[in-house]
Amino acid sequence: MNAVYEKLLKCYDSVRERISFRPEAALVLGSGLGDYGESIRVEDVLDYQDIEGFPVSTVPGHKGRFLFGYVGHVPVVIMQGRVHYYEGYSMDDVVLPIRLMGLLGAKTLLLTNAAGGLNNGFVPGDLMMITDQIANFVPSPLIGENIEELGPRFCDMSQIYDKDLQDIIRGAAKDLGISLREGVYVQLTGPNFETPHEVKMCRILGGDAVGMSTACEAIAANHMGMRIGGISCISNLGCGMQDKPLSHKEVQEMGDQAAPVFKALVTEVLLRCCPEEKQ
Repeated sequence: MNAVYEKLLKCYDSVRERISFRPEAALVLGSGLGDYGESIRVEDVLDYQDIEGFPVSTVPGHKGRFLFGYVGHVPVVIMQGRVHYYEGYSMDDVVLPIRLMGLLGAKTLLLTNAAGGLNNGFVPGDLMMITDQIANFVPSPLIGENIEELGPRFCDMSQIYDKDLQDIIRGAAKDLGISLREGVYVQLTGPNFETPHEVKMCRILGGDAVGMSTACEAIAANHMGMRIGGISCISNLGCGMQDKPLSHKEVQEMGDQAAPVFKALVTEVLLRCCPEEKQ
């Protein structure tokens, strides 16, 4: 058996020994949304460290656990803290949580993050719906022997962010009176912030926001056939686009400021993407 798939199945079995909950949707919480789980009806909690072989997040502000519960009528699994490539994990480990949530039953994946703004029209605190991505600067999670049980060897990427989900996000933002930007997300490795010329490069390539996560997760989810939506909170403008130096503290503070609006949008999107079945 493929070693990556074997490890994934061991994690799955480890979860299923403790958790019987079956989610319809999966949510990855970025900076500023870490306490979103406090607003849902939680059924079960599982720390990453209690899952055999599971990578553990080391980033400040990331709690490192799965929440299983309900957003309204929608059964969800929520990642409070993601794993980043810059933490030293292999890309297989970075996307293992996404694959695991898919195996647990989630068909829809909503990815959130804090990102640097590349677009001159953006300001810190803006929310940007991801319409496409550039992931060439990090290794593809599909490199190596293909896991046929998850998806095809050559994975189509023409519509990685689901068009119907994009319409749902737009509609939810409009009805909530939330100003929503749209754009292309670029993933770099981190953990260092970008130089002014790296920011310039990303802008030339067509990027509107840049960060250190998300795109690789979307590739793995797309490979599995999951329906994907993505929303970035613009925490700062890219290096060289503002006078002051960048810091993780700034990212966290802006995420906290934008959190109430971000949470409202995420909740409404989840409710709309998994409509309640009529009896």
